[in-house]
Amino acid sequence: MGNKNKTISFRVNEDAFETLRDIAEERDISLSAVFRDYVDTLVAHDGQVRVVPEAELDSMGESGESFPPKIEVPKSFVREHERLELEADHLREQLEEHKRYVNYLREQLEDGDDEVIQLEDLDGEPDEPSFRLG
Repeated sequence: MGNKNKTISFRVNEDAFETLRDIAEERDISLSAVFRDYVDTLVAHDGQVRVVPEAELDSMGESGESFPPKIEVPKSFVREHERLELEADHLREQLEEHKRYVNYLREQLEDGDDEVIQLEDLDGEPDEPSFRLG
């Protein structure tokens, strides 16, 4: 049938709500996005997500276990990604330029006098002498 979004609602105490709002403001996202991120992470890791205070987070890094996990990406991948972003920006600019030109042509067409010149009219009268250059 399709992938439909569902709504989940629950209650939290005022302190927890304020903390969640602070997290959202710190990350410059909406409060709903905080929950969506958490739910997406929970689903992606088959429910194996744990909330760790920042103090414990620092000590976990010393024991060799790091959170969030870090992955090294080859420089060639990063360069290719940057190249593709630049190319996408360039294509967006070309598209905008094309749209402006099409709009300009439409305006010219609408503002035109609807003057149509027939090719036969340019040939002249049949009894006029014709000239040939060359």
